[in-house]
Amino acid sequence: MYNLHCHSLLSDGVLLPSEVAVRYAAVGYKVIAITDHADYSNIRQLTAAIIEFTKRWPKEINIKVLPGIELTHVPPEQFKPLVKIARDAGIKIIVGHGETLMEPVIKGTNRACLEAGVDILAHPGLITKEEARLAKDKGVFLEITTRHGHCETNPHVVERALEIGAKLILNTDSHNPEDIIPPEQVAEIGRKAGLKSDEIAKITQDVAKFTLNLL
Repeated sequence: MYNLHCHSLLSDGVLLPSEVAVRYAAVGYKVIAITDHADYSNIRQLTAAIIEFTKRWPKEINIKVLPGIELTHVPPEQFKPLVKIARDAGIKIIVGHGETLMEPVIKGTNRACLEAGVDILAHPGLITKEEARLAKDKGVFLEITTRHGHCETNPHVVERALEIGAKLILNTDSHNPEDIIPPEQVAEIGRKAGLKSDEIAKITQDVAKFTLNLL
């Protein structure tokens, strides 16, 4: 199983990247991406730190760790240049912090993330049909999250994605040890959001194919 949105103490998580990886491995994951929060204030040092960590992660440990970032509360016009900085540095997974209803995210962030070429639009709130179509056209995953608060709009995101044919991804957006839950519990959140078992299986296949191309 795969989780491509989690945080460490490199931003607002509480665990070292090593412990994040070990804890995910312990509950059944094979690949994760550590995607700490970034903007212009920290993107260069953060990308350097997480890439150094992932390069040194032992191959014999039974979980792969991809270097990622989450561009968070960034003014819409800054997404494209920040995505380029991250890609040029070697970041594999770029998450855009979407327009969750739980935080005062700048209006237009969803579209800016999609146009900039992020890989995942996290907790996109009340995403519009036009934004869902753009996600489909760009091949961006729309996130269904287990994160408290952000998950309130999961049913809306599922409905929009299924209607338009956009790709979905199930993520934990973990910050604390208690956020690191087994894949079966993550799938249950998907079912509560309106996904059927065969749809969850298809999501897993899509994410596996995407992720394996990055390893």
